Amino acid sequence: MCIGLPMRVVQGDGRGTFALCESRGVRKYLDVLLLGELPPGTWVLEFHGAARRVLSEEEALQTLDALDALDAALRDESDRAAIDTRFADLVGREPQLPDHLRKSA
Repeated sequence: MCIGLPMRVVQGDGRGTFALCESRGVRKYLDVLLLGELPPGTWVLEFHGAARRVLSEEEALQTLDALDALDAALRDESDRAAIDTRFADLVGREPQLPDHLRKSA
């Protein structure tokens, strides 16, 4: 499984090639050729050193919360309520198959 990480643009290079981004105290330069020049404060999904898509702040924070919950589960923390809070958008929701995998009538 591959997981992209939300990062916030700190500063672009003015050419739409690279941007200094940060998340959780870590800063690194990302290739932004797929997205072009991005203003500071923009959230992006980073994967293998490249910004793959722009995220809303809400989506970025939900993803970071989900990663925190995954980390807690992997450490075997038993506070189920805390984990459920971080996956609030998934709690009580039934999984849905994509249209192409559903039986045709």
